[in-house]
Amino acid sequence: MRTYGYVRVSTKEQNEDRQVIAMGEFGVEDAHIIMDKQSGKDFDRPGYRRLLRKLKAGDTLVIKSIDRLGRNYEEILEQWRLLTKEKQVAIVVLDMPLLDTRRDRDLTGVLIADIVLQLLSYVAQTEREFNRQRQAEGIAAAKARGVHFGRSFKDRGENYESVLAAWREGKISGRAAARALGVAHGTFQRWSKE
Repeated sequence: MRTYGYVRVSTKEQNEDRQVIAMGEFGVEDAHIIMDKQSGKDFDRPGYRRLLRKLKAGDTLVIKSIDRLGRNYEEILEQWRLLTKEKQVAIVVLDMPLLDTRRDRDLTGVLIADIVLQLLSYVAQTEREFNRQRQAEGIAAAKARGVHFGRSFKDRGENYESVLAAWREGKISGRAAARALGVAHGTFQRWSKE
């Protein structure tokens, strides 16, 4: 019977230290902490899949908060059922002591844990949807202000117009025009169509 910790952050830029420290304080060995740096929109994550293969009946899974497990309401409930019922794994959610399946397994304890789980799963998914909405609104507002997203435009240089005119008149080839501008042939072709 082992104790595993699962740590998840949504992007490579985010810092997982807070969760790792909490795992250590709980007593999870570093070798048994599994981490993903990926969105919680679904459970198709390499670390989580590896964790599922390792977990055996009687093991304990520790997570900092329910949204670290995932952000999809239905899938969180399904994974909780898979872990606790099928795999017979205990789960400890550090930020919510009511979600500690190691104890209070009488009918009342199970009922309270199920209600809290459903509520927290709903909140996790709702927060994800609000984040996506706020992100879309922020992008739309930035675009309205003229902010450019994506790769920056390559400077076409001072002689672009004269090179383009020579190409259009058939005086030089597209490849020669691209060389004169110091860009790839495909880049010149794309520019000439704009």
